[in-house]
Amino acid sequence: MALVLVVSPPSNTQMKKIFIVLLALTVFACKKASNQPVDDQKDSVPQTKVDLKDSTAILINKVEILKKTNDEILQALKNKDYKRFAEHVHPEKGVRFSMYAFVDPRGDKHFSKTDFEKYYPTKTIFTWGTLDGSGDPYKATIQEFLSKWVFSKDFTGSLFSYNEIQGSGNSLNNIKEQYPKSDFTENFINGTEKYGEMDWKALRFVFEEFRGKYYLIAVINDQWTV
Repeated sequence: MALVLVVSPPSNTQMKKIFIVLLALTVFACKKASNQPVDDQKDSVPQTKVDLKDSTAILINKVEILKKTNDEILQALKNKDYKRFAEHVHPEKGVRFSMYAFVDPRGDKHFSKTDFEKYYPTKTIFTWGTLDGSGDPYKATIQEFLSKWVFSKDFTGSLFSYNEIQGSGNSLNNIKEQYPKSDFTENFINGTEKYGEMDWKALRFVFEEFRGKYYLIAVINDQWTV
């Protein structure tokens, strides 16, 4: 800020007084200006470190929770305990099943939690999608689909990842486009040398938080397609 004074020419005594006053004001202003940012900086540095530490701890905790939930779902599928599986289905959004990596909201089979619990003990047959290659519709009961398609291999010994794709084939993978604000886990089984490692399999679970707990909103299978 500049201060402009318009006065008559001062005497030598007046000049000295003016100089002393201006000098005192300048020192005061500089001291005030230099002290304030330093105080702010001292306050902000520890806060930044605490925020970073807290964010890392929160992320680690989330991954641990999702890993535990992921393993519980795998164990329920392995044991064919579909009642336990149903406990993980989102209470309001239900769950969608995608036969391949490409998620098709219009073609993939979706169940509310209530409908899943109603139909999984029955022999009701549903159309889950179309088979790659032939294009034929895949029809099965819920129990048949979960045991023969979703859990076609024992994924309890698979490679786990969080929000990361390990298996990728020639099928378009749009999980991040369809579920941009959700977290997902992947359970990956490597292919064998006998088949040129093209017989790999992946099983992904998409989760969304609801009232402090993570629930399943999508189950996505993936494998090499022709």
